[in-house]
Amino acid sequence: MVEPVRVAVVGSGPAGLYAAEALVKQTGGDVRVDVLDRLPTPYGLVRYGVAPDHKSIKAIARYLQKVLEGPGVRFFGCVELGRDLTRADLLGCYDAVIYATGAMVDRHMAIPGEDLPGSIAATDFVNWYCGHPDAADHAFDLSVEEVAVIGVGNVAVDVVRILAKTAEELRETDVPEQVIEALSRSRVRRVHMVGRRGPAQAKFTTKEARELGELPSAGIHVSPQDMDLDPASAELAETDRHVRGNIKVLNGWTGEPPADRPRRIDVRFWRAPVEILGTDRVEGLRLEKTRLDETGRVTGTGEFETLPVGMVLRSVGYQSVPLAGVPFDERSYVVPNEGGRILGPDGAQVPREYVAGWIKRGPTGVVGTNKSDAAETVRNLLEDVPADRTPPGNTIEELLESRCLPVVTYADWLNLDAAEIALARSLDRGERVKLARWEAMTNACRPVD
Repeated sequence: MVEPVRVAVVGSGPAGLYAAEALVKQTGGDVRVDVLDRLPTPYGLVRYGVAPDHKSIKAIARYLQKVLEGPGVRFFGCVELGRDLTRADLLGCYDAVIYATGAMVDRHMAIPGEDLPGSIAATDFVNWYCGHPDAADHAFDLSVEEVAVIGVGNVAVDVVRILAKTAEELRETDVPEQVIEALSRSRVRRVHMVGRRGPAQAKFTTKEARELGELPSAGIHVSPQDMDLDPASAELAETDRHVRGNIKVLNGWTGEPPADRPRRIDVRFWRAPVEILGTDRVEGLRLEKTRLDETGRVTGTGEFETLPVGMVLRSVGYQSVPLAGVPFDERSYVVPNEGGRILGPDGAQVPREYVAGWIKRGPTGVVGTNKSDAAETVRNLLEDVPADRTPPGNTIEELLESRCLPVVTYADWLNLDAAEIALARSLDRGERVKLARWEAMTNACRPVD
């Protein structure tokens, strides 16, 4: 009797765990799935990318938890491809491997001054306030009074909202205690959210936009001139429900914001960053006013303005990074594939290796998009498994033990989970408070009696 198919899933975010779920469902449970992650915690961007004050979206973690607790699925934390295991190691232990590592870095704007201190990738800031261990000791100069956030997507809105909220407003969330302390000392009073295109091209959802206008500690403003729509955009505002909703919300912000609020948000459309100013650190941001040409492309008008900001956070898109030994397209920043089947440099299918999520298709869609994406990959994977296959000769347990790796199991993660819940109770703060430093997290995984 041939043993169940063994599959490794690299990455425990939504894409990886939806892939694990699809493997169990599509095989009727006749499968063994090991989910590997370099972090001691599962759930990926649900834990480290969703804004801490969006508790309804973070509830997706409860669904993903059921996947990890299902039969035939195991979690191996603190195991990193390229550091602890090679691609060949995985292929020696499994019938197939699915890479679902997401898109982990921000795109650059490629403008002068972008490397100045105070010019920051939004991902770094998000990781910090979401408690990612890689960012636990990052320091952000919140003594500045004005900040620019480049981008008009949901991540940019999240960053603006966190900057505009008071520390007290965030105490009921899972933000790490050291982040609350830093935000309590913030002197930021004005946040500029800057978009290269117009309001009809904004990528944020209407719900996210509406939340900005409901902040008790921050007024919001958009210039009436920035709400000008070209004919094509005006047509979108009539026919596209998403655009129509955004325009309605934005039009409500064209009046002057209340003067009694300590902070202010300015949404600026039709502006392209051309230079970050400063000698030793960020001292300003130079913008060129823009318009859409007859082909719909953004073009400069030759008019410029300067914002006196002390920090610039760029949120202009994400991109994946190469995995050790795995084919990678340096232009599109994805692993070349057809339906999740990895393709080599010659265009031929690479046997037994697959991708799911953003590393497969790029940073598009919402969390739920990963479910159908993963299902497609799994269908193709199972179709490729030969009926007369020879099971792998090695096991991941033996390999990890031989290398003396301090693997975090699902039971260990539950210890960390309980420690964060207990910390929240001790601080009289919400449902949980994240532990963010590596040592604290790993110690909580294996508490000493």
